[in-house]
Amino acid sequence: MARTRGPAPGIMAPLAHAPFRTLVAGRVLMLFGNGMATVALAFAVLDVTGSLAQVGLVVGARSIANVALLLLGGVLADRLPRALVVQGACVLAALTQGLLALTLLTGTATLAVMMVLSALNGAAAAANLPALAALTPQTVPHTLLRQANALAGIAKQLGMFAGMSAGGVLVGLVGPGWAIGVDALLFAAAGAVFLFLRVPSTAVPGGGSVLRDLLDGWSEFVARPWVWIIVLQFMVVNAGWSATTSVLGPGIADETFGRTTWGLVMAANSVGLLVGGILAARWQPRRALFFGTSLVTLQTLPFFVLADPAPVVPLLFAAMFLGGVAVEQFSVAWEVSVQENIPPERLSRVYSYDALGSFVAMPVGQIAIGPVAEAIGPGRSILIVAGLTIAATLAAIATPSVRSLRRR
Repeated sequence: MARTRGPAPGIMAPLAHAPFRTLVAGRVLMLFGNGMATVALAFAVLDVTGSLAQVGLVVGARSIANVALLLLGGVLADRLPRALVVQGACVLAALTQGLLALTLLTGTATLAVMMVLSALNGAAAAANLPALAALTPQTVPHTLLRQANALAGIAKQLGMFAGMSAGGVLVGLVGPGWAIGVDALLFAAAGAVFLFLRVPSTAVPGGGSVLRDLLDGWSEFVARPWVWIIVLQFMVVNAGWSATTSVLGPGIADETFGRTTWGLVMAANSVGLLVGGILAARWQPRRALFFGTSLVTLQTLPFFVLADPAPVVPLLFAAMFLGGVAVEQFSVAWEVSVQENIPPERLSRVYSYDALGSFVAMPVGQIAIGPVAEAIGPGRSILIVAGLTIAATLAAIATPSVRSLRRR
């Protein structure tokens, strides 16, 4: 096909399309609330139980439910209108977070209650994730995919940054229950926004079996080695990152620099992700996937700072920021690579296999890291996580399929 040369569309070009504006607005509301809840949940469990191991159980329950239902979520998002799937998931998320906030604010929260509600929230995320990921290419022309994914990432990080900053302040001033309650309200608002999302339907009538749909999605997933190689890499990367930021980091913060600062540190990572999205929208090399995957090694920088018995807070802010810049380069390259190469009618199922593989080890890391840290210390635990992350990333970029893939 002949390619015309000319200036690339600007980063704001996708906003000319109303469906994309609606999609971004709904996601920002969700992510603002999730940013608050990310900071608040670990501290809520610590307030109720006082145990890092039990923090791991609560966040692990969410991840287990999320992983267990991701494939079904992908099938639903390919069979049904994706906007409808997202609306239903937002309602479930609002209900679960609202109930969790109520139990925390009334002093009736127990470990069992928090685990059940966390698991139900994970089920909502299992429906949301494949549908939202596959909606972006339905809202803009193909020529704007890179800009759209970068802009969506920027909006995501703005929401997370604002949410984490507000969450850190709320947790420090009035407690984690209020932050989780605001998350519930924001999910309800996001569901209302998604009522106005109008996109062309790619839904396939559910005449066949769910198993047949899953096998079709699997065939697309394994047909391209770079897809499953990156997913295997992120099985390790995500497990390490979630174990550190949802269990070890809050525990270290409680013992050293404080809860509010931890919320701001996480927000610094979101600022880095935002800046990384701006850079990716303006330029990426033709071998963007190789470039972005290589930069994932920089996500370990905060681990080395946290491993110190007395973390240097300014250095931690800088490391979180640089790690975010690096990882968003990968994220944009990955989204564009998948959306350019996977048929639209199977895209949600491929995203669900991607999420399943990338997230399957997260509950293991979250649940196991607490006892490991109590046995050998948080610092040594984090260094092990950093080493595994670097090893997995080097193995991925050593493969020809990752090194050779080029943008269209």
